Parts: sequence; structure tokens; C-alpha cells
Amino acid sequence: QVQLVESGGGLVQAGGSLRLSCAASGRAFSTYAMGWFRQAPGKERDFVAAIRGGGMSTVYADSVKGRFTISRVNAENTIYLQMNNLKPEDTAIYYCAAVFAPYELRKEVNEYQYWGQGTQVTVSS
Repeated sequence: QVQLVESGGGLVQAGGSLRLSCAASGRAFSTYAMGWFRQAPGKERDFVAAIRGGGMSTVYADSVKGRFTISRVNAENTIYLQMNNLKPEDTAIYYCAAVFAPYELRKEVNEYQYWGQGTQVTVSS
């Protein structure tokens, strides 16, 4: 069982930056592929970024490529999402997710086993 707790959300002006964190409980954190997703009001939950267990491979949604960076520190059981040049359309609840998949990247909501409670990100224009 893995428990995930996100933090770091808030209100920021367009063009600003935020860094989200996701702390995981449990053992063998490096065997879990991790991802960030987001959900805006009235919309489906969408993929943002994912990182493999070892941290050497990442993948991003086209809408955030070049602006967001996902990373992980396995010794600290934590992943991060650095978000730069934020836009109003980035406003959403951001969720981190985990799945036991040591050597894979996962991009689909239904591929993940564990979810955090989410953290609100609001970007004003």
C-alpha cells in the first residue's frame, strides 16, 4: 500500500512558477512509476508528466512540454513538478499517482494504482 500527499499548490500570476511535491509512504519507492495529472472544473483528469522508477526517463503532455519538469528523489520518497511560465489554462487540481512498474512510463489514468488527494493550482491572468 502506498499513500501519497501532495503539497505546494497555490495562487500565482501568469508567467510565474510553482513547485509541487508529492511525498510517498511505503517501501521500495524506486519500483513505482510516478505521474502527475490534473483536473480542471467540469473536465476529465488529464495526464501531465510521468517518471520511471529510476528517474532517468520522463514523458510530458504536449501542453506542458518545455515549461514543466518532473523529478524524483528516491532516497526521500518524493517526486516534484516544477512548473514555470504558468498560464491561466494550467489552473486545475493537480494529483500525483503511483503504480508498481519499475521499468515503465505510464500515461493513462486507469494504469495507476494509488492517488493523492490533490492540490489546487490557480493561475490568474
